Amino acid sequence: MVILAFKPGHDGAIAAIKDRKLLFSLEAEKDSFPRYSLLNPTTVLSAVELLGELPDVIGVGGWYKRAFVAADIGAGYFGADAVTERETRIGGKPVKVYSGSHVRSHIWMSPGMAPPDDGGGRAVLVWEGLEGSFYVLDEGWNVVKEIPVLPQVGDRYAFIFALADPSYPADGRNVRLGDSGKLMALAAFADAADATPDVVETVDRMLNVDVRRPAKREFRDLPIYDAGVEAPVTKHAAALITKRIFDIYATEARREIPAGLPLYISGGCGRDCDWNSAWRELGHFSSVFVPPCANDSGSALGTAIDALFAATGDPRIDWSVYCGLEFEHDSEPDPARWSRRPVENAALADSIAGGDVIAWVQGRYEMGPRALGNRSILAEPFSTATRDRLNEIKGREDYRPIAPVCRLEEVGSLFDRDFPDPYMLYFRRVAVDTLGAVTHVDGSARAQTVTSESNRPLHDLLSAFSERHGAGVLCNTSLNFRGLGFINRMTDLESYCVARGLDGMVVGSDWWARRAP
Repeated sequence: MVILAFKPGHDGAIAAIKDRKLLFSLEAEKDSFPRYSLLNPTTVLSAVELLGELPDVIGVGGWYKRAFVAADIGAGYFGADAVTERETRIGGKPVKVYSGSHVRSHIWMSPGMAPPDDGGGRAVLVWEGLEGSFYVLDEGWNVVKEIPVLPQVGDRYAFIFALADPSYPADGRNVRLGDSGKLMALAAFADAADATPDVVETVDRMLNVDVRRPAKREFRDLPIYDAGVEAPVTKHAAALITKRIFDIYATEARREIPAGLPLYISGGCGRDCDWNSAWRELGHFSSVFVPPCANDSGSALGTAIDALFAATGDPRIDWSVYCGLEFEHDSEPDPARWSRRPVENAALADSIAGGDVIAWVQGRYEMGPRALGNRSILAEPFSTATRDRLNEIKGREDYRPIAPVCRLEEVGSLFDRDFPDPYMLYFRRVAVDTLGAVTHVDGSARAQTVTSESNRPLHDLLSAFSERHGAGVLCNTSLNFRGLGFINRMTDLESYCVARGLDGMVVGSDWWARRAP
C-alpha cells in the first residue's frame, strides 16, 4: 500500500509511505525557502517525481481556513476522532482520500515512529501551539482516554517573549513561530526559584488568560511589558513558566495515567530539550520517545501514519531521519575562490581545530528542524569565541547556545549522562571545562550522539578529531540562510559561504577550501 500525505498551513510538508517504509518526508521550507512555508509547487513536483507511481491513499492533514472563511480543511484541526474519507479516481486508478484532524496527526506520529514496545498500553502527549492533552492508548492502539491539560500551551509559552519584545506590536495577538526557541534559550539564564512576585503574577496571568488571548496591550501593567527580551525580569519569567508548565503536566500525568506506560511525545513543545529531559527523569513512565519531527514538520508523516493505522490497525513504520532530497549539484564553485581536494579526515580535523568553520553536506537532508550531520555547519568546540562567531554567521542572538555533536562512545566522559540521543532532543550537563563553545550559561548542552551506523561520514570525522585533538565532539548548527530552510544546492551553498565568511565546504567526498586572498 502506498500512502502520500500533505500537511496544509505553515510548516507545509509531503510524506510518503510504501508497505510501512517511509520513502520521503519533504518540507516546503527546505532548499532555502522561507521558514514555516506553505506547500509550494517545487516541493510537490519533487514528491511526485520521487514517488514514481500513483498512491493508493492520499492523506490530507486537517487544518483550518483563515481570514474571512471560517471553515475547516479536511477533518479540521481538533478532535481525536475527527476523520473524513471518500473515494475518487486518479489516472484511472481508484484512490482513497483520507483526512484526520491535525491533532490526530500528532497522536499517531510519535507512536508510529517509536521503537517496538511490550504491546501493552501507551501514553501520548500532544502539546503544541493550540493543543495540550494526554491520550491513553490500549494494547490495540485505540484511544481509550483523553486528558485535556492546558489549551494553547505553546502559544502561552511563546507569548512571554512577545510581551517583553518592544518590536512586537501592542495590538499583536498572533504568536511568532520562532519565539519559543528563543525563550527556551533565555530560560537557562535564571532560576525559577528566584522569581519575584511581579514575575509570578506575569506567569500566572499567562497560564490563566482566556484561550482566545487578548492583544499584547492588555498586559501593559505587567513589569515584563516591553522590558526587553534580555532583561532580568524576562529571563526569570522564562525560567518560571518553563517550570510551571512542566509541573502542571507532570501532576496530571501522575493523577490520570497508570505508572509504567511508555510515553510518546508529539507537538512543537517536544522540541524543548529541558522538558524532554524532565519527562525522562520523572520516573512515572517506562520510557520516553520523541521523534525528530515532533513539531508540524512531521505532521504530513503523522497524517500518513494515521491513514496507515485506519487501514491496518497498526501505525508502526520503518524510517530514517535522513529522508529528504539529495543535494543538487547545480553548479561548480568558483575555482578562483575555492581549492578543491578529496576529503582527508585528519587534515580536515586539523583545519577545524585551527579555527576553520566548515559547511558539511552529506546524502539526503534531515527531516525536522534540526541539522543532524547532513546539512550542518561544523566548528571546533573549545573556544567561546567560536560560539560567538557561529552566532554571528547565523545572524542569531548572542544568548543562544550552539549544540555539540559527539561520538556516542565518548559521551559518558564529556557529559554527565551517558545515553544515545541521535536526534538532539535532550539536555545533559557538560562534565569538562574545555568545551566552551558548546556549554550554555547554565552548564547544559543539547548534544547529538553519532555512531558509525547512524552517520558514518560524520563519525569518521569525529574519530579523527578525537585522535588528534582529544575529544570526538564538534559544534553543529544548521546550514541555512537566516529565516530560510536548509541549503540544498551548490549555488546557494557557495553564495552562503561567501556572504557569511565560512572557510570551507565539504560536499560528499569533496572539500573546497577557501583560497587565501
